Amino acid sequence: MSDLIAKAAIDKRMAEIITPVIEDMGYELVRVRLMSGKSTILQIMAEKPEGGIEVDDCAKISTEVGAILDVEDPIEGDFSLEVSSPGIDRPLTRLKDFEMWEGYEAKIETTELIDGQRRFKGELRGIEDNEVLIEIPQGIIGLQFDWLSDAKLVLTDDLIADSLKARKDAGFDEAAFDEIQTEED
Repeated sequence: MSDLIAKAAIDKRMAEIITPVIEDMGYELVRVRLMSGKSTILQIMAEKPEGGIEVDDCAKISTEVGAILDVEDPIEGDFSLEVSSPGIDRPLTRLKDFEMWEGYEAKIETTELIDGQRRFKGELRGIEDNEVLIEIPQGIIGLQFDWLSDAKLVLTDDLIADSLKARKDAGFDEAAFDEIQTEED
């Protein structure tokens, strides 16, 4: 079975190098992309197995992954390493993501035309074997996970509200932070 964590050959090579490091630290790799343009950026998205990740976690991952990349040296030239959380409107890259986010709206793209379309938008209905179930206006359909080329959650009010509630339930305490000072203070 394929996954959407790493698409291009170089991304797959990066995933092979960094996945053991990230997993040994107690995190999971969500996505890796090597992007080139004016500058080269290696973008890594990671999270804890139960979901979520904090800035300090990203810094730890960056330090450890940076060290292994210095040794392995898989990227020619200079590059920037960017480690982040998947975010609220996160990419769905593993089969388990579609089960975890059941009930939320998602956009899914397939590599091949399926009944004349490649793009599907609807509510996730979980998984069945290797199929992702999504409810579209025509009804609930199953898409083979291997057919998917891209998938992500759609930013909705429900998703935002539930994400904020989950953070609060997990013990995120806004009072622990300093007050924001303005120039009038």
